[in-house]
Amino acid sequence: MHIRQRGFTLIEIMVVVVILAVLGALVVPKILENVDKARVTRAASDIRAIQTALDLYRLDNFKYPTTEQGLQALVTQPSDPTITNYRSGGYLPSLPKDPWNNPYQYVSPGAGGRDYDIISYGRDGKPGGEGYDADISTTTLEQR
Repeated sequence: MHIRQRGFTLIEIMVVVVILAVLGALVVPKILENVDKARVTRAASDIRAIQTALDLYRLDNFKYPTTEQGLQALVTQPSDPTITNYRSGGYLPSLPKDPWNNPYQYVSPGAGGRDYDIISYGRDGKPGGEGYDADISTTTLEQR
């Protein structure tokens, strides 16, 4: 008995490749958009956590860190002699970077009479921008 083996033709393989390419063209952009949405959500969550740490710092020390001391004051005690109630271990275990691996910016006092501003410059890492390149800050979180 002789069994005949049959392989795929070039046309069958081409059809499968075209189907996979079409599916990839439809699915990949949706996946990438969800990744960007998740990064924006994570940045907002990080900013809220930093705000909580800053509020605890203020409760203990009666003031927020200066712009010069920056967010590093939440991790290691500043050399300022007026900081006498600094918590052992700090207020954050380490300084988070934004989801695009850039440091969060801190300014005190903040714009518009706020005590401080915390800013992530978004996907492009530059001030301003639109969409996923837009800044995420304490100001934009208040507007949501």
